[in-house]
Amino acid sequence: MAEITLDPTQLTELLKAAIGETQLKELLKAAILELLQEQKEEFSEVLTEALEDIWMKNAIQEGEHTEIVSREQIFQILKRQP
Repeated sequence: MAEITLDPTQLTELLKAAIGETQLKELLKAAILELLQEQKEEFSEVLTEALEDIWMKNAIQEGEHTEIVSREQIFQILKRQP
């Protein structure tokens, strides 16, 4: 038997046609809520990592538009930190 592969858009459209858009939305909401309730720690870790990635990207972009300083200047600043 041949395997059928669907991308997320095709799968969504197929489910909408089979059960209706409103019911699909309700099923997805219920599934997401159940996932959040049962996998709180894992979801929290994934969310934390995603936010850290966003913050790092923003810091890098901000750094691209600031003055370049020497390695010694950075270590002098770090030594002053309590």
